[in-house]
Amino acid sequence: QVQLEESGGGLVQTGGSLRLSCVASGLAFSTTAMGWFRQRPGKEREFVARITRSATYTHYGDSVKGRFIISRDNAKNTLYLQMNDLRPNDTAVYFCAVQRPGIGAVATTAEMYDSWGQGTQVTVSS
Repeated sequence: QVQLEESGGGLVQTGGSLRLSCVASGLAFSTTAMGWFRQRPGKEREFVARITRSATYTHYGDSVKGRFIISRDNAKNTLYLQMNDLRPNDTAVYFCAVQRPGIGAVATTAEMYDSWGQGTQVTVSS
């Protein structure tokens, strides 16, 4: 059974930084692309970033480009999201997810992922 556990969320001031981690178990982590999403209250789950299995390629949502960095350590079965220059609009619950197998395109919608963590809250104060 796939398990994903996010950590690293918290309260930070505008302009601050946080680093999220997602530890995966129950899957061949190094063989799958992974993603980060976020969800604000009353909103749809929003694509944040994606990384291919060997970290060759990364993709970002428009709202976080240039501020967030996705990375992974396959030896530790861990996915990361470095978040810099945080803004109040970044306040959300952040989730990591496993991309479905067989997705040929760049996976940027929640439907393209089939295993999710419980999420970690990030709150950015103004």
